[in-house]
Amino acid sequence: MNPARGAVPAGPDDDNAVFPGRVPVTTSYENITYEVADGVATLTLSRPDKLNSFTEAMHVEVREAVAHAASSAEVRALVLTGAGRGFCAGQDLSDRKVAPGGAPVDLGDSIERNYKPLVLALRSMPKPVIAAVNGVAAGAGANLALACDLVVAARSASFVQAFCRLGLVPDSGGTYFLARALGTPRAMGLALFGDKLPAEQAEQWGLIWKCVDDDQLRPTADAMARQLASGPTAGYARTKAALYAAEAATLAAQLDLERDAQRALGFSHDYREGVTAFMERRPPRFTGA
Repeated sequence: MNPARGAVPAGPDDDNAVFPGRVPVTTSYENITYEVADGVATLTLSRPDKLNSFTEAMHVEVREAVAHAASSAEVRALVLTGAGRGFCAGQDLSDRKVAPGGAPVDLGDSIERNYKPLVLALRSMPKPVIAAVNGVAAGAGANLALACDLVVAARSASFVQAFCRLGLVPDSGGTYFLARALGTPRAMGLALFGDKLPAEQAEQWGLIWKCVDDDQLRPTADAMARQLASGPTAGYARTKAALYAAEAATLAAQLDLERDAQRALGFSHDYREGVTAFMERRPPRFTGA
């Protein structure tokens, strides 16, 4: 049964009331796997023979899983990763049935229906989203990772803006994410040459949060997700919104946004718990409310 269509985890565990469903939820899909345990949803792109490249069917499943993660009270952090030797190679070109001499395909329609809503859903999710990049992230796959709030990559991973090899522009937010993270000169070089950017260099340039040894990728990403899942979810949601708004805001507008966020959060349970825990010299027990 698909959790987005009504399945819920088992009932509360008295040892950890923060997570009302500690029993893992695993859902069967054809192109992805989706699991929920201990407040963390893990969405794994699972077409390893095709480097997890996107098809129409996979888009439907990913959107459904992301929607569940966004709306479920049991989920307080999301990890996005890939099965096998790659994270995601972008669009599966064979799925678009482009043939020499054949009728043209409306690529803008594909972006409007699939990639745009997915990128916006990841960015607007009121919970932290971590990309665990386990291999090549190319084309839309690279930019899907960059749409996440935090990116941790295996040392052997790489990011490739492969669009220039097809005569296309970086899409799925590529022109937006690259220019803001790296500045125009580096973004332009990656976009026009399509060179492979190794994970270590991506970390040095500030494109991703962290590069780790290959065998530490999932332990690191999972530990990060568990830490965030036990944190002040409402505060994280406001922090995400504020940081992303700052990319286009004036200082005055940003100060107003911060004021409004603090006003709302000051009435939250987690703020009261944080202050109480500080005064009592103990770790806080946040509920996300």
